[in-house]
Amino acid sequence: MKSKLQVITERAKLQENDEAEPVSPTGQYFNSKALSVCILAILETEVPFDDSCAVTQLRDVFLPINPRFSSIMITDNTGVRQWKRVEVNLQDHINVPSFPEDLSTESYDEFFDEYLTKISAHPLPQERPLWELHIVNCPTSKAAGHVIFKLHHALGDGYSLMGALLSCVKRADDPSLPLTFPSTRSSSKFKSKNSMDVISLLPQTVSAIFKGVYDFGWSFLKSTCNADDKTPIRSGKSLGFQPTKISTIELSLDQIKEIKARLGTTINDILAGIIFLGVRSYMQATDTESSSLQSTALVLLNTRNTRSYMSIEEMEKAHTKMWGNQFAFLHVAMPELVDDKYSNPLDFIYEAQKQITRLRNSPALYLTAQCLEIVRKCRGPESAAEVIYNTMNKSSFGMSNMIGPLEQVTLANHPVKGIYFMVCGTPKSLVITIMSYMQTVRIGVGVEKGFIDSQKLTSCIENAFDLTYKAATTNH
Repeated sequence: MKSKLQVITERAKLQENDEAEPVSPTGQYFNSKALSVCILAILETEVPFDDSCAVTQLRDVFLPINPRFSSIMITDNTGVRQWKRVEVNLQDHINVPSFPEDLSTESYDEFFDEYLTKISAHPLPQERPLWELHIVNCPTSKAAGHVIFKLHHALGDGYSLMGALLSCVKRADDPSLPLTFPSTRSSSKFKSKNSMDVISLLPQTVSAIFKGVYDFGWSFLKSTCNADDKTPIRSGKSLGFQPTKISTIELSLDQIKEIKARLGTTINDILAGIIFLGVRSYMQATDTESSSLQSTALVLLNTRNTRSYMSIEEMEKAHTKMWGNQFAFLHVAMPELVDDKYSNPLDFIYEAQKQITRLRNSPALYLTAQCLEIVRKCRGPESAAEVIYNTMNKSSFGMSNMIGPLEQVTLANHPVKGIYFMVCGTPKSLVITIMSYMQTVRIGVGVEKGFIDSQKLTSCIENAFDLTYKAATTNH
């Protein structure tokens, strides 16, 4: 009989008599009757991963990162949800599936894809800490082994959880050196004036206020009554945990930087424009009438003042709390692909840049957050969670991005050759994620199985990248 290993970290022993930690409002929203959202972080290893070292790594490295990894979410006598420290039975969290031997690479690709689909379709058990580890030593065309962390979104957002995972890895070239990350800022240079008189600022201020009110009104309508049209990328069903087909696309970071240098935009603007063009092309190829229908991307924006990752120690020492869920939704309307209005692929980048820049700096973000807080205080967190559910459900697809290290890393001395992530449990037919690692940008494409042709969609996005790169390097 398999022996059960129960672990309490040293930090847990010191705090076992402490009061339970209240769950943040956003944490309650993401683990509610309306929503239960998880993040899959997939690390591809160059060699099969030795599962015998998993317990040691989890006990000594992963669990001490944050108390929430050793906690369950409970509701106290007053109805307040809290994080309660518990003993962690690591064997309950570790999954090592077995596969037939001596199969073709194509067969192992299919086995791995089906396994990803399987774990994306099931919520995490609530009676134990909200995470799982899957060690999949299935030699696919991408890697010899795969380490999959399944983490509940209530634990934290992508910034927090990616920071936690990066605390578990070391640089392959020199473990003593810190990781470095690519810049996502614009290449264009702007000259700032030393001073501006109040009169010249007044029109800009008034304009910003009116635009903020407009953005808030439009965002409110998109979250309540103005749903996107049903299209080849939006089935309109009430989805949650469902079988999700996950595929990825690899793009050259150097080529994207070349586009960035020529256009003077950010990497995020470029990737958003490429994805918009690729998705619109897929819609048109699937149903010509859908290319002009209303489709909105729900883009996740990190609202922290810092853009780079912080270590766990730095998060704890920061003046403002860095761990948790600190993000906002941006409703970005996809440009239509009709009448040659956007026949130039670069127009999609410029349109994405214009919308995202305006929305990122809009007062609508603050107003929307305050409205959600009012709903929570007046009607409770479940009602606020329903608002977020409707916000997700009424848009066409979700998009999230994170930056990864420029250097190759190792996990428990296993070289990692690729990293990507996917969000599951959302009421969407399409979720697109972006992750940079070394000199590659990995685009994850999660689609409602049986509704969206994953291979056709990824091909359209790859073609959109080729068209964009050619247009940028030829015309500029």
